[in-house]
Amino acid sequence: MKTALITGITGQDGAYLAEYLLEKGYVVHSIKRRSSLFNTDRIDHLYQDPHQADRRFVLHHGDMTDSSSLIRIMQQVRPDEIYNLAAQRSCNGIRYNHKSPIRGETFVTRKITRGLARIKLGLQERIYLGNMDAKRDWGHAKDYVRMQWMMLQQDQPEDFVIATGKQFSVREFVEIAAREIGIDIRWEGQGVEEKGYDQKTGACLVEVDPRYFRPAEVETLLGDPSKAK
Repeated sequence: MKTALITGITGQDGAYLAEYLLEKGYVVHSIKRRSSLFNTDRIDHLYQDPHQADRRFVLHHGDMTDSSSLIRIMQQVRPDEIYNLAAQRSCNGIRYNHKSPIRGETFVTRKITRGLARIKLGLQERIYLGNMDAKRDWGHAKDYVRMQWMMLQQDQPEDFVIATGKQFSVREFVEIAAREIGIDIRWEGQGVEEKGYDQKTGACLVEVDPRYFRPAEVETLLGDPSKAK
């Protein structure tokens, strides 16, 4: 069995990567900052009783800025593959926006899908968003962690762009998500005055709030994944 070491284990990518490697039969060691405020909800289902002799998922406390803790962990683990941490055999993966149902709720994709679901259930009236014209290259995190693994299986380490090669605006994302729950959005106004209405009921479901505009907004992001393919 190969041994892998993952940093940032409590995040979206770390959790999906751990699942993927465990399914492939790896022994997975992971690093979590002892002072981290993040909980372990995303990996609780992977964590086995520490008294089990055949345990294949191990959580270590460490800090990427503390060389002594990293040396201690590396001496204990001696990994075949390291993810998110530079090693002698390293690949640079430039990964474009990738999301999933376990993404943080403050990120725009989760804010939209969660908000629309709450509107459908009568728990919320509307969603407040920023730049509706911003375009992003959105993929699914599960696909991107599979690419992380594939990068480290190459005979020679190389750099790769991981992306879908397609982009959608925030406005289009709202429309697609709304259609999934039977709502057609009608847009009126422009800029900060733009609003999205339920085509059937006429209720205002989406408003633009200037507070959510970024000072250094990147209008468009689009990756070229041809090398990775």
